[in-house]
Amino acid sequence: MGPHPAVAAIRLAVRRVLHDVLNQHCTQDRRDPPLVLVACSGGADSMALASALTFEAPRLGVRAGGITVDHGLQEGSDLRAAEVALRLRALRLDPVEAVTIRVGRDGGPEAAARDARYAALDAAAERHGAAAVLLGHTRDDQAETVLLGLARGSGTRSLSGMAATTGRNGRYRRPFLELDRQTARKACLMQSLPVWDDPHNADPAYTRSRLRHEGLPALEKALGKGVVEALARTAQLSRDDADALDAWAADAERTVLDDSGALDVAALFALPAAVRRRVLRRAAIGAGSPAGSLFARHIEEVDRLITAWRGQGAINLPGRVGVRRQGGRLVIRQG
Repeated sequence: MGPHPAVAAIRLAVRRVLHDVLNQHCTQDRRDPPLVLVACSGGADSMALASALTFEAPRLGVRAGGITVDHGLQEGSDLRAAEVALRLRALRLDPVEAVTIRVGRDGGPEAAARDARYAALDAAAERHGAAAVLLGHTRDDQAETVLLGLARGSGTRSLSGMAATTGRNGRYRRPFLELDRQTARKACLMQSLPVWDDPHNADPAYTRSRLRHEGLPALEKALGKGVVEALARTAQLSRDDADALDAWAADAERTVLDDSGALDVAALFALPAAVRRRVLRRAAIGAGSPAGSLFARHIEEVDRLITAWRGQGAINLPGRVGVRRQGGRLVIRQG
């Protein structure tokens, strides 16, 4: 008798990712087996991911380890992280590490925690020489991300949600983006895996928590079942469109830059708006404006220097980047 369908589904998802990691590893002509880490909070999604990695890795000749991050935001979080590390070791993952981080305040509590967490995961991957880090984001997480992007009015790229592969050299992998949260929880139940439910996930102080427990249920009540699946499909379609437009913008940028690094206004004006604004965003980031702090409203203001020029003064962007129009050129400079 085979495994429960939920267990089989999570194992298949992880197996596909490990095959991809192995293929990439082989193209780099490396002979040692790659190390794949799972980022585990102790919740159902990441525990299901850890168990699937434990099962699949030795069958494919992959080393498997685990990382748990203590954000230090709750009393006893250090003990919780130590407990999760013990569970990962019980699954025979090696190496296993519990990392404590300090969460700042920039961008709000959720963004600050995410930035600190990824910085810690990057450092751990470098420290252990990991080929990949697996993340337990599910289709439900994807749907929430799309709705948050829609609410912020951030454009097609924001609506594309999370990619299955991100980070330097494709470091971060999300095997569960096509699986729902309930499948992961059921897999844990069928394997008698202990699961910790983070109280922050039910705290209405957090935007994503309100969306999860109030927003999405209200949408499903109004529109019927299938909202999560539809939002996940929207993410993929938006990602395809955004990738095509980004590639177009990268090519267009080379045609509008002059020798001094300024942008030719007439050439920019001739571009479709979606492409032009991407060129402007790329130029602003290249000048030192942080991507995470650069919003659609900033780019719209810069765009008006091209499409609605009335002698406006310089536009100030995050990161102390200034944009001004000088004759027929757009100068984007830091400081």
